[in-house]
Amino acid sequence: CQQAKTWQDAGLPKIVIAVNLSAIQFRQKRLFDIVHQALEHSGLEPSWLELEITEGALMEDTASAVVLLERLKQLGINLAIDDFGTGYSSMGYLKHFPVDKLKIDRSFVMELMESNQDRAIAQAVIALGHCLGLKVIAEGVEEEHQLDILRNDLCDEYQGYYFSRPLPPQEFVKLLSQSAKNC
Repeated sequence: CQQAKTWQDAGLPKIVIAVNLSAIQFRQKRLFDIVHQALEHSGLEPSWLELEITEGALMEDTASAVVLLERLKQLGINLAIDDFGTGYSSMGYLKHFPVDKLKIDRSFVMELMESNQDRAIAQAVIALGHCLGLKVIAEGVEEEHQLDILRNDLCDEYQGYYFSRPLPPQEFVKLLSQSAKNC
């Protein structure tokens, strides 16, 4: 949160910062307080923070998960289900979770050209997400043909090495500044 606020204060384009939560972190009793304090301490508006939770973590105690997600949503935080399609959740639970995005696991993206099954799963996740009013993000996009297929299938957002490898903050600032100039 502090890094995002620093970049915003420096005049860089505002971007949503996504933070992966492990199942252990998601089960912490103080998670809501920790997130709330991080936002208050940094001064970052909640809409610029996205928390990513795996479907497996959500399914461990669905009633508690819904309550926590609703509290986080009330703060204005964006919520995403990470690695969607790899866990053991029932599709019926999706309508109860107050989330904004589904993230297609990279294992389905890797073989889009070679595997009709992976392509069908990716298409189904995109269609399901859109029918539920959610944005859909594809993880693990590494090649142009993967991006072309996902764009053709109307996926909303993409992430992966095709765009950039993970970068330290100083190098990310350069990338962010350059992309802002190209827009």
